[in-house]
Amino acid sequence: MSAEAMHSVAPAHDIEPQRALALGKRVLATEAAAISALEGRLGAAFLAAARVLFGCRGRVVVTGIGKSGHIARKLAATLASTGTPAFFVHAAEASHGDLGMITNDDVVVLLSNSGETDELVSLVPHLKRQGAKLIALTGSEQSSLAQSVDVHLDAGVDSEACPLGLAPTASTTAALALGDALALTLLDARGFSVEDFARSHPGGTLGRRLFTHVADVMRTGAAVPSVPLTATLAEVVVEMSSKGMGMTAVIDADRAIAGIFTDGDLRRCLAHVTDFGAARVESLMTRKPRTIEADRLAIDCVELMETLPKVSQLLVVDDHSRLIGALHLHDLFRAKVV
Repeated sequence: MSAEAMHSVAPAHDIEPQRALALGKRVLATEAAAISALEGRLGAAFLAAARVLFGCRGRVVVTGIGKSGHIARKLAATLASTGTPAFFVHAAEASHGDLGMITNDDVVVLLSNSGETDELVSLVPHLKRQGAKLIALTGSEQSSLAQSVDVHLDAGVDSEACPLGLAPTASTTAALALGDALALTLLDARGFSVEDFARSHPGGTLGRRLFTHVADVMRTGAAVPSVPLTATLAEVVVEMSSKGMGMTAVIDADRAIAGIFTDGDLRRCLAHVTDFGAARVESLMTRKPRTIEADRLAIDCVELMETLPKVSQLLVVDDHSRLIGALHLHDLFRAKVV
């Protein structure tokens, strides 16, 4: 058939609103029922699987083919990010060399709705020879996989949500939910904390919030605006303009912070200061400015700024209250802390 002829073929059906909504609701109800049914089946097998996984001295290897393979990948990722080291192995590749990735300290979780997937069934004898513990998650307790592994978890569903009864839908949802239940049971047993989760997700928002310190994002050296107590207002304006932070720290001879002079202070000066070359910053600055230590979390800066009206900069000090850096709200945005 030519490309033109293909484009000219009208679709067999169109989206009919009532039919589409009814089908969508039926799909959601079918999948919800599949998950709900799992709850009543959790028992000794689930506990046995959790104990095998918890006692694993190596890695958890998750494998599957097709749609079950996609669920297996997700389960491996969830386990790995919640405190149980895990990775995915494609079942077809396992028999062509990737079996060497699995050791006798590992636990292998095999996912197959039918429990008869050739690539998985054929792997079992080899995995047993390796000495790995085996857990199968299938939809049939009488399947070959269910009968040949150490622990079998029943993820069977009454029907697929697909109107044709063909596409894996309710079965993959059930397997996904059962895998999540296992992963989070292990998370709880390990005492896995928010901080542990952040360490596994350093590139995520939580990781940045929990592991980005002031020292990681603050401006240092020549980038930090500062003037001595003896500076004139003219010198202060030059320093503020060159550093672009809307303020400058005012320091004594030991670099201890004596005060801060901001854009707001400058605007207030305009009404009564006539000679910028004669006025001294010491008499115009804001004393006792808010400061923060370099080893504090960067997210703490946000909390400090939010408690003070119109504060968008903080001075960073060492243990002796000496100036070592400065931080602007924009620096936190660039670091994606906020």
